[in-house]
Amino acid sequence: MASYDVIVIGSGPGGYVSAIRCAQLGLKTACVEGSDTLGGTCLNVGCIPSKALLHASHQLHEAEHNFAKMGLISDNPVVDWAKMQSYKTEVIDGNTKGIEFLFKKNKIDWLKGWASIPAAGQVLVGDKTHSSKHIIIATGSEPSALPGIAIDEKTIVTSTGALTLDKIPTKMIVIGAGVIGLELGTIWQRLGSEVVVLEAMDNFLSTIDKDLSKEAAKCLKKQGMNIRLGALVTSTEVANNEVKVAVKKADGDSETLTFDKLIVAVGRKPYTEGLLSADSGVAVDGRGFVHVSTRCKTDAPGVYAIGDIVRGPMLAHKASEEGMMVADIIAGHKTLMNYDCIPWVIYTHPELAWVGKTEQELKAEGVAIKVGKFPFTASGRAMAANDTQGFVKLIADAETDRILGCHIIGGNASELIAQAVIAMEFGSSAEDLALTVFAHPSMGEAIHEAALAVDGHAIHMANRKKRK
Repeated sequence: MASYDVIVIGSGPGGYVSAIRCAQLGLKTACVEGSDTLGGTCLNVGCIPSKALLHASHQLHEAEHNFAKMGLISDNPVVDWAKMQSYKTEVIDGNTKGIEFLFKKNKIDWLKGWASIPAAGQVLVGDKTHSSKHIIIATGSEPSALPGIAIDEKTIVTSTGALTLDKIPTKMIVIGAGVIGLELGTIWQRLGSEVVVLEAMDNFLSTIDKDLSKEAAKCLKKQGMNIRLGALVTSTEVANNEVKVAVKKADGDSETLTFDKLIVAVGRKPYTEGLLSADSGVAVDGRGFVHVSTRCKTDAPGVYAIGDIVRGPMLAHKASEEGMMVADIIAGHKTLMNYDCIPWVIYTHPELAWVGKTEQELKAEGVAIKVGKFPFTASGRAMAANDTQGFVKLIADAETDRILGCHIIGGNASELIAQAVIAMEFGSSAEDLALTVFAHPSMGEAIHEAALAVDGHAIHMANRKKRK
């Protein structure tokens, strides 16, 4: 029986980061992974491959719609789908092999196989039992399904199958207008598919700031994406390499749509199948989430859980930070994680990114706020880049001026949001950002201007008059 200080179960963004951190802190570490490659869903069939295809398809969109305006004249580009898939695979391999290299450099043992925890302090991999003072569960999540819809990953696919289709479909339906559905729908629409997104809820992106969701709906509609709200899928039927989808519409009427492919993108659920025995001491709720404290401790001594299998947003960077926090706790260091400053991103174009609370949440809580908003149409850098869609919205406490939220829709929003995250992490005020020097010309200046606009002092736009 091999013995370790820490065994991490799962090699996704939570697991591999936690394992590396543990090893850096001098702990004898092993990581269990049953797949052929390290990196989990994110690097193999999620975040990384989807972003590779989003980037490639965005270049196609730019060539078809925007290059001519900038004097770049050429024949219409042709999509070589097989070559684009090879590009995606090369990106995946570069990331997964990089993790394997880091494991070797940090002397982390890769225990190949699927794990279970028969009891606290023990991890069973295949037919071998390993002991460990500490166990970190980082098994991640899997796509959620819908009752009555049989997923075959050929005609009816999840996000996994949607990234590996053998050809570009002529017509595609996406169930779910959330992060995954919008990103996958964007990829295929850019590549030439007719895409219809069906959303059962009556509101579009109902959990984000309304100004952001309203602008996103306008931009996506302009691009040609057909998003139908209040559209409930009641049944599906696959025949002759097509899928028929019965839909109950918001007005109560029903219709049947026939498309080449159907993507089910209705969220994800924690993956703990076969992992925990009754004697493990780890408590799991009715939805499959592992119960943990604020410091990711389970009910079993020495056992921690992080990432998608515990409370909080299912985000790769949240899992990574939890993994580092737990490693530091095990090593006896003082540490914490600020769950109020976790950024969110939707990688459509324009991108959507936000951190903190929405205007609607704060008003519902009775918090007096002041808001600064700056459009990219007034940004010199955005104009030069021919990318002026969207805006930056900054929300501050009306009394203390402390930044409570930032909401961005525009080019590179995923990068810009980090500036607001850092500011909020240090408890900054809107005035702190307003007094900070930003490089010119840059997209980041929009954050500076939004901070100035909080008190009606934006320079490159007309300010709203403040009520006395």
